[in-house]
Order: sequence, then structure tokens, then C-alpha cells
Amino acid sequence: MSDLPRKAVTRTAKLAALPLGFAGRATWGLGKRIGGRSAELVAREVQQRTAEQLFRTLGELKGGAMKLGQALSVFESALPEEIAGPYRAALTKLQEAAPPLPAGTVHAVLAERIGEDWREYFLEFEDKPSAAASIGQVHRGVWHDGREVAVKVQYPGAGEALLSDLAQLSRFARLLGPLVPGMDIKPLIKEMRERVSEELDYELEAQSQREHAEEFADDPDVVIPGVVHQSDQVLVTEWMDGIPLADVIADGTPEQRDRAGQLLARFLFSGPARTGLLHADPHPGNFRLLPPVDAPGDADAPHEVDGPEASPNPDGSGGTDGSEEGGAVGAAGDWRLGVLDFGTVDRLPGGLPGTIGESLRMTLEGDAAGVYGRLRDEGFVKESIDLEPDEVLDYLLPIIEPAQVEEFTFSRGWLRDQAARIADPRSPAHQLGRQLNLPPSYLLIHRVTLSTIGVLCQLGAAVRLRDELEAWLPGFVAEDEESEEAGEAKEAGGAKEAGAGSESEEPEPEPVPGGDA
Repeated sequence: MSDLPRKAVTRTAKLAALPLGFAGRATWGLGKRIGGRSAELVAREVQQRTAEQLFRTLGELKGGAMKLGQALSVFESALPEEIAGPYRAALTKLQEAAPPLPAGTVHAVLAERIGEDWREYFLEFEDKPSAAASIGQVHRGVWHDGREVAVKVQYPGAGEALLSDLAQLSRFARLLGPLVPGMDIKPLIKEMRERVSEELDYELEAQSQREHAEEFADDPDVVIPGVVHQSDQVLVTEWMDGIPLADVIADGTPEQRDRAGQLLARFLFSGPARTGLLHADPHPGNFRLLPPVDAPGDADAPHEVDGPEASPNPDGSGGTDGSEEGGAVGAAGDWRLGVLDFGTVDRLPGGLPGTIGESLRMTLEGDAAGVYGRLRDEGFVKESIDLEPDEVLDYLLPIIEPAQVEEFTFSRGWLRDQAARIADPRSPAHQLGRQLNLPPSYLLIHRVTLSTIGVLCQLGAAVRLRDELEAWLPGFVAEDEESEEAGEAKEAGGAKEAGAGSESEEPEPEPVPGGDA
């Protein structure tokens, strides 16, 4: 393969073969069952072959085909366990790997976009990609100033391929529906098509990453690589080591899983509040679990992970318990979350809409009329539709269970139960859900939230979600509660000043070096 497959007829033929392959394997399976093999054994073999073809086709085509595969991969937790295994292995491969472009094609892009002297910008450049994704692949290198960098190179013809794939995929979206019970694939594909130009614009991506990197520069919990260089179709950023979240999902310790889950939830809600941007591609390939800082207060020290002092446990956990207290920032010794790929973001200048927090709070308070009114005002319930507020409350309560308790353990079983409840045509939840509407301004927020929940369930993480909601989600804490807390803080500050004033004649002692200042 010398280039990203671009010819519409070639790509269309490959994609069209997917549903035909699904049907052919179903017929083959029927024949096997007639021949006497057990239905369960045959079903597993059919699903395994289907998953293998799905990964091979979507991965080879990259573009929109692979992008859809990555989006679907975070929802594998919703699949019934008896069929989840074969799909899980195939789909999660899409999160970290894809067939790479040849070095010659990569060199040609670099020469065209950076200049014929592009090698002078690098002390080292690895031809073998370290990662390949939907519209580009990443190479490791060393910039001319000695910094280790990640060089993201966009596939030639990626824009054309992206639009072609998504148009073709939308034609048989219904056939992909069984991969994610209870989820309508077609709106997901439509939203991806509408964001193609943003996804391809590396200048826009660089700006979004710079804004995040600046805001989180001194954050002890979240690390964003800085932007080193940007040109059309090439983006160079600081290199980030760490454990890919997919590896934590597969082999992580309970402490690593819980810590990753807590920080993922924190980033979901704090990002929009702090930057006005929502990172909109939360699949595991875009996150790393980074080792703890070496010493208290030494956040900028090199993070050596080879020796026993940096990682006292064989699993690299650093001996931390990953515990959280009230959503407070992590102390030295805690694992941190590295975040990559800012190609798709939702611009939310005021942070997440207050309606989300208000509706969530009202639901937790059992205020059926209040939450129904907010949903109707925002267009979640159309004017032509009349629903019983109590039934809407009953629909929402199981979904928001993680926010009802101090700490919630996400699991594949919980997500499967929610998916089954909403997907079952006989259930009241399914019938009510069909009458609800998702306003366009909430579409991306909804997808990102669902995707993040999917990853939390893959992790099996115990998360203090309510702490993050109280700290970062507008409207979740009632205004009178916020005013009361602010008043208490002001009173405490006044008392402290008064105490300081009464002792003003006594000179302050000089801080002891190494002591508490």
C-alpha cells in the first residue's frame, strides 16, 4: 500500500463487502448448526470472523471507516458478555494501531509541508510510526533543540477519504446497530461528517492544544504536551511517555484503574470550565497514565521510571493508593493523566451548559416537575410531545446512579444493564426514550459523555463522580448553597485577618529552611 486508498470505487467496494460478509457468515453458521454443531460454538465462531473482517477493513481504509471503528470501540462494554469477547479484541485494536503508510510517502509529505530541508529540523526521526490513527500517523523524533517530539503526519487524500467513507457507512448504519445496543449509529456518522473540516485543520488543532497546555501547565493531575511546530498536514508536539490507557484497561492494577478513572472524569468536567473547550475524542488511545512526580513539590523534575526509587512496585504503581479526597488536586506520588489529540473539540465559552447540572441536581432531588420543565425549555422534549414528569424521572434515575453515591464502581455489567433497558422495545424506558429529542447543541456533549462512561466501565474504576460534578459542573450545586459556602469562606477569611491584626505588634518569625512556611 503506497498511499491511503482514495479511489471511491475501491473504498466503496471494501465497505459494501462488510454487510455482505456479515450475511454470508450468518448463512454459513446456519449450515454448521444444521450439521450438528452447537449454536453457542457456531455463534462465537461467526462473531470472531465478523470482528476480524471489521477490524481488517476499517483499519486498512483508515479515514472515516477507521474513525467510526474507534468511536464504536469505547462502547464494547455495552455488548452482552456472550458476544463481547470477539468484538472487544478486534475493535480495541483500532484505538492504538493501524496499518502504517510507507516511509517514502511520509517523507514526501514532510518535504512538501515543511520544506525539502525538513531533516534539518530534526536531530533524529524514526521512519517507523509509533501510532497510526484515522487520518494521520505519529512518528517519534528529536527536534533540533534536543526535545523529544511526536510528529503527526496527515495521510494524503485523508479529507476525500473521510467524506467518502462516512457517506457510504451511513447507508448501512442500521446493520452496524447490533454492535452497540441502544445506540443509533446514523446520528453519530452525521456528526462526524459535519466536523470533517475541523478534524483536518492542524492549525485549529494546534491552537486548541496550546490553550489546554497553557491552562494545565502547572496542574498536578493532568498533563498536556506543548506544541512545537505546526504546518499544513504536519503537527509537531512534545513527546509523551506513559502507559496507554488501553494497557491499563487490559492489565492495570486496581489503583491504576481507579486513579485513571477519577482523572478522566475530572478532565471531562474541568476542561470546559477552565478552557471553554471540550476534548471530543475520548477513546483510550488518546490518554496515558503518567508516573508520579519524583518528590513532593518537584513537579518539573524528570520522571525516571527505570529504577526502584521511582517505581517501588513491579507494576509501576509507585506505591500510591490512588485515593481521592473531595475532588482535591492530587498530591505528589499520584499517577497523572496525559491527554493527546485535540483535533476535535466542542467550543463552550461558558463551560458546559448550566441546564445539564441543574437537570441532574433536580433529578437527584426527585423534582420531577422541575427537571421536566428544564428539559422542555431546552428542547429535549418537543412542544408537540406530552410526557408524564414522573415517568421521565424514572427514566433518568438509573442512568445517573453514579452521581447518587459518594463513590461508584463503573462496570461492564452496569452499562450492559442500562443499554438493555433502553434498547428493549418492550420496556417503558425504550418507549419513553424514543419520544425524547437531542438538540443539536448537545449532540457532541452527549457523545463525549457516553464515550467517557464507556471507558470508565472498561476500566472498572471506582470514581468519586459527585466530587467532580460539585467542583466543575455549572448548576449542579444550587445557587443558595454556593452563596452560603462563599459567605462561610469570607467569614473565615475575615476572622483570620482580624486575628492577624490583633497580633500585629509582634514581628512574624522568619520561616525555617525546610520547615512549614
